[in-house]
Amino acid sequence: MSHHINVALNGRQYRMACEEGQEARLVKLAESLETRIQSLRGRFGEIGDARLTVMAALTVFDELLDAGERIRNLEEELDGLRNVRLAAADRARTTQTAVANA
Repeated sequence: MSHHINVALNGRQYRMACEEGQEARLVKLAESLETRIQSLRGRFGEIGDARLTVMAALTVFDELLDAGERIRNLEEELDGLRNVRLAAADRARTTQTAVANA
């Protein structure tokens, strides 16, 4: 069953539905977006509520895309390190077998 909470964005109240247990997270997300909107308002002045909201959303998605790219790069690096570790373990087993048979 969904729950409803009210969040304030850009001077307006919005009633939002969310799953049970997600209320605090939704409030935190709204507060974060509101902080971005206010920061942009401080930098650019009163350029319109819709424009400020769109700019805030675009900055969030820009950071999201950057984070996704960093995650992909780290996953590739991790895969490479796993391969190095597996190769080293194989060499160690081969060496142990050779020493045991010598």
